[in-house]
Amino acid sequence: MTLTDTHCHLDFRDFDVDRDAVLARAWEAGLERILIPGIDLQTSQAAIELAESDPRIYAAVGVHPNSATLWDAQTLEFLSEMAAHPKVAAIGEIGLDYYRERAPRSLQKQVFREQLNLAGRLNLPVAIHTRNASDEDRLCITETLEILAEFRGTGVLHSFSGNLVEAERTLELGFFIGITGPVTFKKADELRMVVSSVPLDRLLIETDSPFLTPHPHRGQRNEPVHVRFVAEKICEIHNQSPEVVAEVTTANARRLFQWSN
Repeated sequence: MTLTDTHCHLDFRDFDVDRDAVLARAWEAGLERILIPGIDLQTSQAAIELAESDPRIYAAVGVHPNSATLWDAQTLEFLSEMAAHPKVAAIGEIGLDYYRERAPRSLQKQVFREQLNLAGRLNLPVAIHTRNASDEDRLCITETLEILAEFRGTGVLHSFSGNLVEAERTLELGFFIGITGPVTFKKADELRMVVSSVPLDRLLIETDSPFLTPHPHRGQRNEPVHVRFVAEKICEIHNQSPEVVAEVTTANARRLFQWSN
């Protein structure tokens, strides 16, 4: 099988002691590509440097909503310069976060829109983070989708946690839906129902390493090799073979991020 991890924070210090071994396990398991998103200027640069080290690694550059207070007059210029790098495949991880809310919502929206505008100018896809304040308060994803309706490009809603209606709206906007480890969790019936309703050719698989480790390794550090557990659960949900799910989701990633075969 040929798999792709379309969202992995391999630059984080969690991997400092064994990053080479983590990558070796990923390549041995059949991963074709890994995309590393930035969450601020420093991690965006680190993602580029890792992408330069291996032809199978690509970077996304962006400022996460929880880092929005770092935004200043020079940030957009620096991001623009980084985004011109040939190994940068997307703008991300960007969006809104009303759970931690480390920046005012108005500032989050401003930073989000400025980065969407940058992606539009550069014709790059976007990797979107959205996290509601609670399961009952759906305002964050609602406002995320409203802002994305203004955007003329495409991208992925990373680690999707929305409901069926929100999934349908995401697809209507031309976005892919990124699925991570929680789809394997015992109590994730609603997420599995959402996945069952999304056509296979609109799904991407991700680890969000070092976070969101899938069953049966939940509680341990996540890493790209564990993307296969997400793929296997999608196989089960869609009643498809592992080969089909791997082939289609990998093709989806190639189509969205425009990296070479």
